[in-house]
Amino acid sequence: MKFVMTQAICPEGMELLDEDVEVYVADDPDPNHYLDQMKNTDALIVRIARCDGHAIENSPNLKVIGRTGVGYDTVDVKTATELGIPVVITPGANNRSVAEHAVAMMFALSKNLVEAQNEMCAGNWEIRGANKAFELEGKTVGIIGLGAIGRETAEICKGCGMKIAGYDPFMNQEQIEAVGAAYYSDYEDLLKAADIVTIHVPLTDGTRDMIGREQLAMMKKTALLINCSRGGIINEADLAEALKQGIIAGAGTDVYCDEPPEADDPLLHCPNLIVSPHSAAQTREAVIKMAQMCVNGCLAVCRGERWPYVADKVVYDHPIWKNRI
Repeated sequence: MKFVMTQAICPEGMELLDEDVEVYVADDPDPNHYLDQMKNTDALIVRIARCDGHAIENSPNLKVIGRTGVGYDTVDVKTATELGIPVVITPGANNRSVAEHAVAMMFALSKNLVEAQNEMCAGNWEIRGANKAFELEGKTVGIIGLGAIGRETAEICKGCGMKIAGYDPFMNQEQIEAVGAAYYSDYEDLLKAADIVTIHVPLTDGTRDMIGREQLAMMKKTALLINCSRGGIINEADLAEALKQGIIAGAGTDVYCDEPPEADDPLLHCPNLIVSPHSAAQTREAVIKMAQMCVNGCLAVCRGERWPYVADKVVYDHPIWKNRI
């Protein structure tokens, strides 16, 4: 059996692959650059990488694609499904890490920590009087997307004494209120009401640019906006303009339309913005759980088992799965 990896996974994940498994670590995010290795591989594991239809179609022995995370917008799931190739994902493995990261950004922005440190290190003690810091207790955090990560974020925020407002098109009022959140049927109404908005939805045709110039203008001037989900959900050019003009008070983002963004990207040089390099899920604990879950899933599929945690379960309707477990 052969595994190709765009980047190496952690040792705890590698240990699950015994000596009978050949492993090729490309250190290259594009499998099209090493199709000679892909032509006889059974499994491809991608991390911060892209796997397009061309790479899949030119990997005749490929049985499974593993993604160490829950998002799969960088993988051509449609082509894989058409060929009967499951795309294994790792739901739940990074819930706490991403939720904590989102809340950490809320704290850092509400206390103006980044500007305070930069200014103090430059000799400006008087930054202590910037009057930008505020308490989170009693503030309303609007959560767009109340899946596992959104719900985990809600629990942490409730523990900080914050009020929760929730929007999720796949949940009804009773389900959202059961989370302890005020129900909003329209996310734009939530934007108007919240002191802090945090996004926890996947990038789809329906969520792309769901927050742009018009929506940013609806928010409170004192509001914060957090995105630890996917780049492209917030229109980056519109966000940069909103921060420069003071339309909202601040923002935190872990994700970008182009990753990594260029150093001269205008977004990175906006006032009152905290950024991190798509690292919300990269805690020690989450990295281990994601790697082990991904490897176990890929091994199961290679054995002919219908692993439940895949991007599209329709894949198991493919004829090649007819007589498998």
